[in-house]
Amino acid sequence: MEIKKDFRDVFYVSDGTAITSETLGHAVLGQFPLQISQTTLPFVETIERAEYVKGLIEEKHQATGQKPLVFFSIVLPEVKAIIEQANAHFYDVLNALVEPLKHDLGLDPSPQLHRSHSIEKDAASYQNRIAAVEYTLAHDDGVSLHNLDQADIILLGVSRCGKTPTSLYLAMQFGIRAVNYPFIEDDMAALKLPKEIEPYRFKTFGLTIDTERLMAIRHERYANSDYASQQQCEKELNRVESLFRREAIPYLNTTTLSVEEISTRLLELSGLKRSMW
Repeated sequence: MEIKKDFRDVFYVSDGTAITSETLGHAVLGQFPLQISQTTLPFVETIERAEYVKGLIEEKHQATGQKPLVFFSIVLPEVKAIIEQANAHFYDVLNALVEPLKHDLGLDPSPQLHRSHSIEKDAASYQNRIAAVEYTLAHDDGVSLHNLDQADIILLGVSRCGKTPTSLYLAMQFGIRAVNYPFIEDDMAALKLPKEIEPYRFKTFGLTIDTERLMAIRHERYANSDYASQQQCEKELNRVESLFRREAIPYLNTTTLSVEEISTRLLELSGLKRSMW
């Protein structure tokens, strides 16, 4: 079997959620013209689990003849030692920073399982994040315009421009209470801010999108419909963007932005505190 040089099996391994390994691994691998097949293995805390992970890595090596890339974050040395017996290239995402910090701080680290992403670490912050997700779900897609005084941000835009995924990302990642309101066809004749939102216009931000991209997204949901037609999409976008300009509502074009990029730009524009978990 011919193995492509620009293809690699990649493992993200951790004794926690593996979020850190995934995030750093994705960021680094994104710098290379590489196709990957990725496997995420969280909560590798025991000898038995470590042996299982080592076996999976070995299987990929034997199948392809290439050493997989393993981004890992393991605290227990006995678990780490077993995994490192596999035929692979290993990248310890924590140690790369822990050792320089140890030198600069003049302190020895005290490794502890699940120190990050832990309820015990900060129970109040965790509960705040859960409350933010619940609030955001209750105010998704214009379902409710009650309790807007509790909102951190109110997103406006046409249907399918990215409001819901952005709202949920803000809530889940940063504990931001987000409301999103879609302007629909019935709003277009006399487009204005809903009276419930008007007192909170200082919290509003708009999202827009290129016509062709909006057509493609809507076509996936309702193929060959007026809703997905070029005429309808152009009309809605033109009128909503005119509203944003008229009401001095800052807005972003989401066409080429990921939900992470949209969220980060909104946080910078709004000045909202960026809480990490």
